[in-house]
Formats: sequence, C-alpha cells, structure tokens
Amino acid sequence: MPKFFSCLILPVLAAAVLIATASGQGSVREFPVAAGQTLSVTNPRGRVEARTDASLTVSGRLELTSEAGVSDGVAQITSGSITIPATVRDRIDVVLVLPERTSLRITTTDGEILAEGNFLKVEARTDTGTIAVDLPEDQLDYSLLWTESRPRYVADFKLEPVRERSRGRFVIKGKHAAPEGSADRSATLSAQTARGIIVLNVPPNEVPADLRERTLTEAAKGMIRSGDSILMEAIRRAAPKYYGDYARSLPPFRREPGLRDGTSAVSFSGPGLRRATVAVTDANDRAIADIRPEEFEISEAGRPLEPISVARVESPVNLILLLDVSGSVEGYVNFIRRTARAFIATVDPRDRVAIVIFADDVKTLVTFTNDKAKLSESLDTFDAGGATAFYDAVGYTISETLRPIRGERTAIVILTDGDDNRSFLPFDPLVSAIGESGALIYPLYIPSALVAAAESAPDRRADPLRARYFGLSKRAEGEGERLAKASGGVYYPISQVAEIDRAYEDIASQLRAAYDITYRSELSEPDPNRPSPRLRIRVTRPNAQVRIDRVTAP
Repeated sequence: MPKFFSCLILPVLAAAVLIATASGQGSVREFPVAAGQTLSVTNPRGRVEARTDASLTVSGRLELTSEAGVSDGVAQITSGSITIPATVRDRIDVVLVLPERTSLRITTTDGEILAEGNFLKVEARTDTGTIAVDLPEDQLDYSLLWTESRPRYVADFKLEPVRERSRGRFVIKGKHAAPEGSADRSATLSAQTARGIIVLNVPPNEVPADLRERTLTEAAKGMIRSGDSILMEAIRRAAPKYYGDYARSLPPFRREPGLRDGTSAVSFSGPGLRRATVAVTDANDRAIADIRPEEFEISEAGRPLEPISVARVESPVNLILLLDVSGSVEGYVNFIRRTARAFIATVDPRDRVAIVIFADDVKTLVTFTNDKAKLSESLDTFDAGGATAFYDAVGYTISETLRPIRGERTAIVILTDGDDNRSFLPFDPLVSAIGESGALIYPLYIPSALVAAAESAPDRRADPLRARYFGLSKRAEGEGERLAKASGGVYYPISQVAEIDRAYEDIASQLRAAYDITYRSELSEPDPNRPSPRLRIRVTRPNAQVRIDRVTAP
C-alpha cells in the first residue's frame, strides 16, 4: 500500500471529514485515494458497486445504503480497506466512485459485485453472487475461476477454452487485446466464485436466462439469419461458439422477397403522393376510433401540409398467434386449443393469420392464411411440454416470420404465462428489436394456476372460490407492459377466463381503429418502408397521441 494512502485515510476519517453523515437510509463520505492505489472491500451480505470517474484525482466517494438505515460506525475503515462485519445482520450495499487507474479487491458471500470503468486491476471473490465487470478491452488479462461448479459466464468477446483443474475446479485464463489498444487502458481481472455467474463487459440486464453451453435452437438460428444486428449480437453473446459455427455456414445476407398483394406497400424514392397509416391513442394507450379528418395536422420537415384525404383503414392485417405450449401448461392443451379457436373466430375474414407455438423452441403450425378451417385444424397437431423460451419465440417471430412482409400492417397476439426460463435472448435486447419491427404486440398473460382451475372446474359458478384472483409474477407483469408499450399494442393481464374473449374482441377493435392519411410529399426518402423522421402528424384533441405505423405510395 502506498504511504500516501496509508498516512492520510485514517486521520481524515477519524476527523470525520464527511460530505454527509449517517442518517435515514444511507451514508455518503469522501476519502483520499489516487491512481495506482489498491482498496479492499469486504461485504458479506450486501452488494458492492464500483466505478471510476475521470473528474476525480485524489479522492473517492463511499456510499452505504440499507433499507433499515445506516448507523455511524457500521463500516470498519482502516488503511486501504472498507469492511462490513459479518456480525451486521442487516444488508448493507456499498457504492464506490474512484479515480481512474485504481485497483480493487472485493469480497462478498452472496452479494453481487459490479465494477465498471478504467480500473488498473479488479480482484473479485464471492460464493454465489454475480460478478459483473466492464473493463477496458485495450489490453485485458483475465483469470476466471469456479471452485464448486461448472462455469456459468457470458462475455462480450471470445474467451479461451474452459480448463478443468483438480478437485472439480474450472478456470478460464487468457489475454484479450483490441487491434489498437492503449497501454494506458490495460487492465487485469481476477474473478473467483464458488457457484456464481461471471459477466464480462456485457450489461447484466442483457444476460440470458440459461447460460449453459448448448446448441442453437431453430429460433436462435432464425434470428441470426434475419440480419437483425440487435438480435444477432444477443445470440452471439449467449452462445459464441455455436453462433460462430452457424454464422460461417450461411451465405451473405440478403433480404428475401416479400409476400405481397394488391394492398401492400409500393416502393417510392422521390416526391409524390404518400399514404400514412396511423393509430391515435389516449392517455391510457387505448385506440381512439372517432377522430374527425379536420382534427389531423401534418407537417414535413417543419412545413405544414394539407391532407388530401383521411379514411378509416380497410386493408387487411397480418396476425400471428403465438402460443405457449411449454410444461407450465402441460395437461391443459385443450384449454390452449379452445382459446386459440376463439381468437380465430374473432378475426376479420380479410385478415391473414399464422400460428406459431413455442416451448424449448418454436414451430410454425401454419403460415399466413385466411382459411379459418385450416387454422383450426392445425391446432390439433401439437402437444405441450418442455421449458419456456418465450423471448426467443417473440424474437423469432419479429425477425423471421414477419421479415417477408415488412411494411405491411402486422400484429402479434401472445398467449402465455409470461415466465421465460430457457431463451438465448435476454429481455432488454428483445424490447429494442420490437421497436424496430413495426409490429403491434398484444400480450395476454394467463397465470398457469388459472388455466388449471379452468380445466378442473369448467363451471366456475359452481365453486365461487375458483373466482379468486390468480396472480402473475411481478417480473411477468412488468415485462408484459413493456412489450406492449414498445410496440404500441395493449397488455392484457388475465385474472378470469371470461376476460380472454373480451380481450380478443378488444384487440379486433384496436386493430381497426386506424387511419389512412393521404398527402403530397416534397421529400425523397431512402427507405420506403419506414416513416420519415421529418414527418409529423398530430391531432388537436387533448391527450391524444399519434403513432405512425407505415408510409406507402397509394
């Protein structure tokens, strides 16, 4: 330990040079530390988060937080170390902001370790906590050790092969260097865990649910074939070896010819007539179906335009019914079939429907058709069982199933309990890809307990206790809302079986509550299938929002 740090930290802290005293929920203080110095942090029950700040040069910040509040003296601070004693019963979380090029030695038991920034060295030790670091890749030496389990990890770049040591220990050790790396941004990582997960230069919210090394599913392969950079990158991180093998086997990417009919989009590149298909929603994201033509206002590159015509949308919609047939609904296949047939009966005869099912992987039962008999018959061709690769199924649907009809009106209706446990694809990259797809998403989340109750007691009036609320997990609820919001659709948390039919009817009315606005454009656009960022459409009605679904040549 450098003498500067050893000499100063104790007197300064003893004199209580604090920027905030311990009170309420947390405590914040400053302490001297500089580049090249090492700080040891021990926190058995809580998490430790550390990051560097280029504006700091000779001091760092320490923040302690706890739901029970933080009392004075809870942390033992000595020369070069911060320790939360194991005798402290409450969980204490530690946040550190340090100058660049400092070194860290962090130890927890089951708490998460996060380290981000231009550190010189990071040593992380934990039993079951996650170790997530984001360090410069210019010149990175890494050593990852699992002492009581097989490795579970995800990295932004290719790591050296796993090597098995004696007594069931596994290690990954190597060097990674950027093509034009800088010695001033070199770093060393030493991470040791008993049974935890190690995440290297990947945001923790982009880590997939299943980190086992496994071959690619058809859903994962479809996302790679799509050329969607967001989805491809997520699959690469989850399965780097198998991703590389499969990607090398593919021909150069090219867009496939689309499914077209007389109402589909027509390419355009120069000024001329345009038709914008828009939806108008209220403050609760519900479609508004009674907007008058004179309520629309259009501008392009800031220049007001006069609408030539405004009409309710009459063109058909391409609908995908995405059905969860995983083990959570095994034994209740008839329920899934009945609800799917109820949806088919609700669909407008002009609309085309495709049915995709998913468990561990995806399978297309029938491609787009308006033959309701064919759609109904296809529902007798599957059984339920297996894990739930929900995110992969949605990613496959927007990237593979909808890819040939990009630019047309599309929507995905999802029937699931919302809990994913097998996908390669994490949730956050999926949400980003949904925003680019242009598809409306209508998730119907049905708790599996409700499905079971519906099957065991068809007449719920005979058993009033069956009418109690069957809840979804908090994670599923939040994710269902985000899926719908990202696409412009509506989320339906189902608590009673009768709500499913009402949701189907509502979806049908939502899809028809859209408007075609014809106007004359003076601009040339490079992509005829995407609305121009210079096009603005609004309505004069208070609290009404306009979403532009597509722009075509009439």
